[in-house]
Amino acid sequence: MTPHPKGEAGRGPLLLLSFALVLLAVANVLWGSLDIPVRDVWHILCGNEVEGHPAWSVIVLQGRVPQMLTALLTGTALGTCGLLLQTAFRNPLAGPSILGIDSGANLGVAIVLLLLGGTASIGSLTLGGHLLVVVAAMVGALAIMALLMILSRLLRSQVMLLITGVIISYVTGSVIQLLNYSATEQGVFSFVIWGMGNFSSVGPERLPIFCTLSVIGLLLALLLIKPLDALLLGDRYAENLGIKIGRVRQMLLLVTGLLTATTTAFCGPISFIGLAVPHLARLTLGTAWHRTLMPATMFIGANLALACNLLSTLPRDGSIIPISVITPLIGAPVVLHVILKQKK
Repeated sequence: MTPHPKGEAGRGPLLLLSFALVLLAVANVLWGSLDIPVRDVWHILCGNEVEGHPAWSVIVLQGRVPQMLTALLTGTALGTCGLLLQTAFRNPLAGPSILGIDSGANLGVAIVLLLLGGTASIGSLTLGGHLLVVVAAMVGALAIMALLMILSRLLRSQVMLLITGVIISYVTGSVIQLLNYSATEQGVFSFVIWGMGNFSSVGPERLPIFCTLSVIGLLLALLLIKPLDALLLGDRYAENLGIKIGRVRQMLLLVTGLLTATTTAFCGPISFIGLAVPHLARLTLGTAWHRTLMPATMFIGANLALACNLLSTLPRDGSIIPISVITPLIGAPVVLHVILKQKK
């Protein structure tokens, strides 16, 4: 794949991706696990209530709309993380989970649900329920990110940092298994449900902070486009252009850590999107130039997450299929294609 310096080659696909994004976003609001006529949904979006069905307004405005925005931002964030890590580590199989940041979030939630029984007290303040899960996941993810920031100054090799992330994942996984062994049945059930991932846990009251953190991370990612393009040609070439490799690596860890921590804390672990989406973007554009590749990755990530969210409502009986059941069915063939292509 050859970089295209001006990015004209990607304008057509980007327009198609943006059009698909609008269609999927509208479809996510019009259709859901509960059958509501499209005309009534439109009336609700225009500010009117449907006579005889007051609950429909709550479902659409406080359920489907926040869920659509959550899926859109989560897919965008995870796809962007995957692109950043695959470029920085020059590894086509690198993803948001490779550095162990989401494992830190898993450990935080495991401590709360499996060890503390779902409640925690700090002085006179008692936290519980979904708020405590979000706080625990965020603290766990940020703790691992802080550890990686420290290690990145000690480890000059990106490969060693990658191996360190894998080791952190194994260690946190072992601790979680130990907590599972001694936990109550209810605690294990709650942890398993959280681990399936979903986009419906971000309600209107939590949506502003979720959107704020996600948008900040995505804006910081856009600032890395020029350094990432320089890194494609090698570290020595990038340094000759005045790129400070160490600072770029710190910034990369900060951005991926923030986005991964935010999405995992609010939505649970969402697998394969961060790993597969950058490859779908490269296959779509046929370029490695980040000026067009990063916007395409963001669009494809958002489209894929919205499509998965739409598929999760297929039972049409008020229940939903867990997102982490759907994403591997789409992401695994992409990863397999990349592996076979690398072998050839």
